[in-house]
Amino acid sequence: MKKLFVELKIAVIAVLSLGVLVCAIYPAVIWGLAQALFPFEANGSMVGREGRRHGSYLVGQGFATAKYFHPRPSAAGTGYDALNSGGSNLGPTSRKLIETVKQRISEYRAENGLGPDVPIPADAVTASASGLDPHISVQNARLQAPRVAKARGRGEDEVFAVIARSTEDRYLGILGEPRVHVLKLNMMLDVRGD
Repeated sequence: MKKLFVELKIAVIAVLSLGVLVCAIYPAVIWGLAQALFPFEANGSMVGREGRRHGSYLVGQGFATAKYFHPRPSAAGTGYDALNSGGSNLGPTSRKLIETVKQRISEYRAENGLGPDVPIPADAVTASASGLDPHISVQNARLQAPRVAKARGRGEDEVFAVIARSTEDRYLGILGEPRVHVLKLNMMLDVRGD
């Protein structure tokens, strides 16, 4: 009987010790290291200006008015819902996907005053796998530039220059394509307040 109590005492001490280690000490150490070494990333990669947060650098958000560049379409929940991140899961032969893309192409052309012969970039009419992609292609941004310039009362050359300044290069110089961060671009355009 005495041996049973000794074994129970050891088991209880082990469970409590491991509980404290993995539920308190380990998370506290990881949190402290993240705050010390990567404070921007550890706090959600939030971007903003003048003490006001406008969003996360990692999560796309919807912009609908003409004076802003629009992101990729989103299939996350009702659109840019970070709690329902995901794609539409429709395959390339899905009639619903084909009709949706055709409708988006029509709306994109009308919204940006594009003729029927202008090629539309795929990222302008298809949602990303996460539904929260914060980037668009450079071609997509350049096609939207005249609309944004007109809505803001600016010259197109000025808007093209802002696109060029906010264009990010390929990862490691070889992976992916150059891209434009929509939130960063719209914030740069808002600096002048028009």
